Amino acid sequence: MKRFLLLVAATFTLFNQAFSQAELSPWGNINGIRKQGHLLKFETALQYIKSDGVQILTTARERQRPVYSRNGSEQTVRTNLDSLYFEETVSSNTGTKARVNIKMTAHADTNFVGAFFIVKLPLPITNSLNLQLIGESKIVDPASLNTSPIKNLTAIKAKGFELKDVLLNLKVESTEQDSIFIRKDENTGEVLVYFTLREAQIKKGEVIQKSFDIEASGEIDRKPAEIKINTQQQGRSFDGLGGNFRLQNPTTDPLVIDYSLNNLRLAWGRVEMPWRYWQPVKDNNPLDAARQNQLPSQVTDAMQMAQRLNKLGIPVIVSAWSAPDWAIEGTYNEGFVNGIWGNPLRKDVMTDIYRSLTRYLTYLKDNYGVEARYFSFNESDLGINVRMTATEHAEFIKGFGAYLDSKGIKTKLLLGDNSDANSWSFLNAAMSDAAAKPYIGAVSFHSWRGWETETLKKWADASTQLHVPLLVSEGSIDASAWQYPVIFQEPWYAIDEINLYLRLLNICQPASILQWQLTADYSPLAGGGIFGDNSPLRPTQRFWNLKQLSSTPKSVFALPATSNNENITCAALGSSSTNVYALHLVNNGAERVVTVTGLPNKLLKFKVTVTNAENNAKELGTKKSSNGQIQFKIPARSFVTLSSE
Repeated sequence: MKRFLLLVAATFTLFNQAFSQAELSPWGNINGIRKQGHLLKFETALQYIKSDGVQILTTARERQRPVYSRNGSEQTVRTNLDSLYFEETVSSNTGTKARVNIKMTAHADTNFVGAFFIVKLPLPITNSLNLQLIGESKIVDPASLNTSPIKNLTAIKAKGFELKDVLLNLKVESTEQDSIFIRKDENTGEVLVYFTLREAQIKKGEVIQKSFDIEASGEIDRKPAEIKINTQQQGRSFDGLGGNFRLQNPTTDPLVIDYSLNNLRLAWGRVEMPWRYWQPVKDNNPLDAARQNQLPSQVTDAMQMAQRLNKLGIPVIVSAWSAPDWAIEGTYNEGFVNGIWGNPLRKDVMTDIYRSLTRYLTYLKDNYGVEARYFSFNESDLGINVRMTATEHAEFIKGFGAYLDSKGIKTKLLLGDNSDANSWSFLNAAMSDAAAKPYIGAVSFHSWRGWETETLKKWADASTQLHVPLLVSEGSIDASAWQYPVIFQEPWYAIDEINLYLRLLNICQPASILQWQLTADYSPLAGGGIFGDNSPLRPTQRFWNLKQLSSTPKSVFALPATSNNENITCAALGSSSTNVYALHLVNNGAERVVTVTGLPNKLLKFKVTVTNAENNAKELGTKKSSNGQIQFKIPARSFVTLSSE
């Protein structure tokens, strides 16, 4: 049967589209206000400038340890910048207004330049931009602003400012007269408006409370989009969605694992090798404990997880996070100590290390029927928790690879398995080492950071150069999200995640993106006791996105696809030999018309399925194509699938 699959992603807000919502990051920065799906873009932040004017702490992703919560239309972030503790509450109402309440408490006597609520105005700065302080008749000329630090600037007394530009009208007003500073960022050229929370000094226990009203309006971008695909040029194969199954929560992990395996088509799985538990003592043979049924439960549980995946026909990657004390240099370092993560492996016991790891993989094969497809140390570029240099990584690949080969184990090594895409240079030593190449089974990175197109192309190029698959072995968008798990239920988080996946499919052409995780950790399910939520177990919007992505047909290949609209992200997959195709689109804004060209002329009818905050993989009927193209209207911020019948 000939099939064509078209997936379109966009999003709905948590509430009715008639309402507007301030989009608040869990670390406390407002990204803008959504109106009918369109983002009226600006950014806020909290900042603490120390007395020297040089040390500056600003709220940002992975910089603090915030706590995020939501109660209806009210969102709250609790965080701290050094000894200054903040409670920021953002309330959204109908229209395009938001109220920001900030409570700042000093936990120590502090002398400083000040603490500020900052509004960053969006680029580019146009000639039509009009910036005016409330109560002042004088227009602020952005060209006249300099990049001098706040310490060297003079404050202006005002209640706020109004910005009028082609695409955005923005008004930010304090409930009281404030000391305001305006300057340009020395790196980006952004115009920054600083509302002073406190200057000069603050005493321990002192509490400062201030409120700000933010109102945004502007033209809603509904420009149509054209997507062009080329079904004649096939790239690397896409096997399908994968999943991580590192066991950490004995009570709730099984609920998520069972639900995921019962409801998703998975092409790859990744499990942990609990190496610290497998052989805690160097001169003890773990096979002796195995023969006496005395292996720790951490080991048997991990092996049973691998076995379960294998029985479902899912190839398995085995990754080790931590190493036993005898195998590492120094004292075991599980956290961030003295500016570094993890421990290097001891070179003087490397043969013992090879033997220990091989015994694990052999036992897994002989007793559980699982021959791991690939092995890796998790994020060894960073040290979570084994740390390597690029040269050490190359040496390990060729040394351990040769050892496995000598024992008849077919398991290959992952090149990389890096903490993010930014550290692509970590691959270079192994890629230039002819002795390492035979043992490299795939190239791998985690998608937590490094989303720039040129950075992602480095990974695609490495895969092409080595003629091996590329795997995104941990897929998601915020490595710190476990600290504020309520964010997993926010529709914007769901759409940002699936949007990244489609960019990865387009740019990197991976064989699979392995969701982090399909357990209770970073769970795409809610309830059932996960993160303390004792309501009934249920799939979130993130899960329905994954389900639609996992329905992508088997045996398809990456195809060139381009969009002429910056709000639309696209990725195409297909097979000319089977006439099976898939096109994925993400609409990050308002409802708009999309025209897709380059479809096979024989494909005529398409079933439409939608997932968003209001619909869970709901079928909405069919659409017809004509002369190799199809036109349809994408709802604001929704994930839509069109599949040929």
